[in-house]
Parts: sequence; structure tokens; C-alpha cells
Amino acid sequence: MCDDHNTGLGRRALFVTGAAAALTLGSVSFDNGQAAEAASNQETKTVRGTLPTGSPDFVYLPVEVPSGVRELHVAYTYEKPAVPAGTVGNALDIGVFDERGTALGGKGFRGWSGGARTEFFIRADDATPGYIPGPVRPGTWHIALGPYTVAPQGLAYEVTITLTYGEPGKAVKPVYPPSRAKGRGRAWYRGDCHLHSWYSDGRRTPAEIAALARAAGLDFINTSEHNTHSAHAHWSEQAGDDLLILLGEEVTTRNGHVVALGTDPGTFIDWRYRARDNRFGKYARKIRDAGGLVVPAHPHATCIGCNWKFGFGEADVIEVWNGAYTPDDEVALADWDGMLVASVRTDGGRSWIPAMGNSDAHRDPDPVGRPQTVVLADDLTREAIQEGLRAGRSYVAESKTVSLSFTAVGGRGEHAGIGDRLDVDRDDPVTVRLEATGAPRCTVRLVTDQGVLHTSEPLPVSGAGTVEWRTTAQYAAYVRAELRHEAVVTSFPGPLAAFTNPIFLGRHG
Repeated sequence: MCDDHNTGLGRRALFVTGAAAALTLGSVSFDNGQAAEAASNQETKTVRGTLPTGSPDFVYLPVEVPSGVRELHVAYTYEKPAVPAGTVGNALDIGVFDERGTALGGKGFRGWSGGARTEFFIRADDATPGYIPGPVRPGTWHIALGPYTVAPQGLAYEVTITLTYGEPGKAVKPVYPPSRAKGRGRAWYRGDCHLHSWYSDGRRTPAEIAALARAAGLDFINTSEHNTHSAHAHWSEQAGDDLLILLGEEVTTRNGHVVALGTDPGTFIDWRYRARDNRFGKYARKIRDAGGLVVPAHPHATCIGCNWKFGFGEADVIEVWNGAYTPDDEVALADWDGMLVASVRTDGGRSWIPAMGNSDAHRDPDPVGRPQTVVLADDLTREAIQEGLRAGRSYVAESKTVSLSFTAVGGRGEHAGIGDRLDVDRDDPVTVRLEATGAPRCTVRLVTDQGVLHTSEPLPVSGAGTVEWRTTAQYAAYVRAELRHEAVVTSFPGPLAAFTNPIFLGRHG
């Protein structure tokens, strides 16, 4: 049986969830299987409607699911009319919440595919990538529509819901990757913590990503699908002694994205709020309560909804370099450096936030591990990698071919590395030393709270070289290193080949 329903946007259906405004449409009811076609044991209903410009962030379509349902299948389409240049067109995301409800941060979440798929299914033993397998229990489910952008003509949509009746399949117990790999003890480990598979809007399988990670020389990766933890149970077979797989999520709000890095298996972090709702602090704490790091991603990206508007007060690390180096990465680098300067003025650098870089690879030809973050950790475990990232004992390199050693030494033999503080008096001499390999013809820039205070000659074509610079803590409160390719535009620095987190100079006041 297939029934059509048209939905309007009555004012009484509009409500506020405690976060972004939302709209609930009229319910779709089924006949408890009595009218299901005998041959297919299915029942189908279709809902059509139009969302105007200015629609709420989320529109919920309640579906009254009767008992005895084996599988829920949802398909949707929407019109994409032509719009004038410079005007946004239609983009409609989709997901679903089960009978436990749509409460912000609640337990009802069962999956999200954004705009990556036009249909999905859920049953006890399996689900479309992006969705959580499990029983289709009776009660009011909600199909979540997310009108990301709406054209001036409005957004006409059609949603088709099919219920299949019968005995449910056997639920599969999830198996997660281990939280440690073999490692090399205290060493420098390479990782890429922002990656997408076909469990959100990527096009690669976990196996393909793991193979590319190993080829890129990585020791660890973090799975970070948009607004879903559905991939967590599909990575265990890809882990090994040589590759640590951390679990997380890219929490994709309308006001910026944040990577939840290394959370407990099965952790879901809600994304349905904007900066003006003052809810981000709660969900940043949920990330940390689940053992993860809070990493604002590509804070100056130009895509709609990508620019970070929540501030950095809750950040553990900031993703300064995202994918191929572009002008928005240069802006993010300058913004981060400004935060370093502010931390020196505020509390002597105690509150500084480390930087990292990730590929954000989605599909071919996106390279995995370009860039990659290289972190000094006590071992190749979830906790050790996170501790190294949180402490800023790391640098970012464009590929596995680039390696750095960056140190500061005081006049009496004091020593500090990346992310550390060199405990010397303000007037004591300090020697800063950078050793680099894999960076042919790159220029080294030493950046301090006073700006760029040293620029080297280009490294030889072999890519290996050493740069030394002498200073004092009075002259520079911190120093960090950048390796730059040759400039593409005169008077502008060339693209990054690598950069380090800072070494702070001088005693705490």
C-alpha cells in the first residue's frame, strides 16, 4: 500500500528545542501491518511538502511505527531549481531518531547521512553506512530533515517511508579497535586525525583508508565522520601492531565543525545548536567526559557553515592546517599565532592552545596524511597520543618525507623541545636549533611573539639542513619554526612544508 500525504508548515508546529529552532510536521501512521501487501509484507507511505526560505534548522517528520516491523527504509528527493549567481540553492540533509525521541543530547539518535545519500535502511542486524543497526521498536520515530540552504523558490521535497514486517534479524554485537598498538616506546609518531569514509560523506572504505594511512607512513589515525558514530564498529579489522585507530566524530554544526578526537567507543556528540544558543560548552565537556580532545577544525574555511564561531575557550587543540595548504590555512595560522601572543600577555603562556594539521580526506584523489601531525608520545596508545597532542609536543609536516628536530638550549645547558618551556633568566643566552630533512629549497622562518625574527637561506636541494639562532627570553617569549616552500606570489610567504608548536623561553612569573 502506498499513501500520499501533503504537509504544510502550521505555526503551531514550530518550537524551540533548547537549541536551534525546529519544526515538527504532522504524523505519518501505518496500519500495524494489517494492510501490508501479502506478497512483500511491506507498507509504504509518501509525504510531500515545501519548506520556505527562513525555515528552521531542523524539520522533524514523526512516523508512528507499529509492532512487528523488521526494517525501516526511507528515501527522499527534493527539487534543485536554478538560482541567480551568488544566490544559494537548495540543500537538504537527512537522518533519523527512534522512539526514544529527538531531545538534544538524548538517546534517540539512530543515524545521519547529511546530503551524502538519498535513502537509508535500519534493521536489527544491519544498516546503511551512517546509521546504527538495532531493532525497529514500536513508537514514534522522527525523520530529521535539515534544510541547509533554501533557494528563493522554496525547497519542495518528497519522503517515502517503507516498513517491512517480519521477525527481526539477530543483532550483531559491535567490536571496536584496541586502544593501543605495539609502538616504539617514547618516540615521534605520525598521525592524521580528520578523515572521512563512506560512513558519512567520504567515498572510501575503512580498509582503503587504512591502506593509504600505512602508505603515508602514519602510526595512528582518528575516524571522524560527520555527525555520526556509526563507523566505530567497523574499524577493528583495520587496526594492527603498526596502526592505532582512534574513534571520534566531526561534530558539524551550522556555525563550525569540531573534531571529537579519541572518544570512547560508541560515543555520539550532538550537533544541533548554533553559537548563539550557548550550548557548545556542554558538548565540549561531553567530548572530554568520553575521553576525547576538543579540536575546532578548519576555523577559517569558506564553505557554508564551516567558519568557526564558538570561540576557542573550550579547545584542547586547534586544526590550523587542513588538507592542501590554502589561504584560509594561512589565516588560521596567523590567528593561532595571535592567540599565542595573547596567552603570553595574559598569563605568561600558561593558557596557550597547541596546533595540529590533518588531511580531511574524503575521496580520490584526496591524499591521506597530507598534512600529518607528528607527536612525541610515551607509547602508541590512545592516552599517550592524546597527552602529547594536548601538551603541544608536536609539529605538522606536509608528508612523511619531512622530519624536524627543534630545540632550545640555555647558557648553562638547560634544554627544551617542542611544547616545552626553557627555564632560564630573561637575559640568559638561548640557542635555538632546527634540523630538517625532506624539505628541498625550503626557507626556515623563526616566529616569536614579536613576529618573524629570523629567516634562513633556502635549504639545499638535498632537503637537509640545520639553522641556528641566538636570542634571550627578554627578546622572545616563545619561538616556533616554519618551513616554507618558495613563494608563489612576490611579497607573500610560500606555502608551508611544516611548522612546529612553540618553545616558551623564560621562567614563569
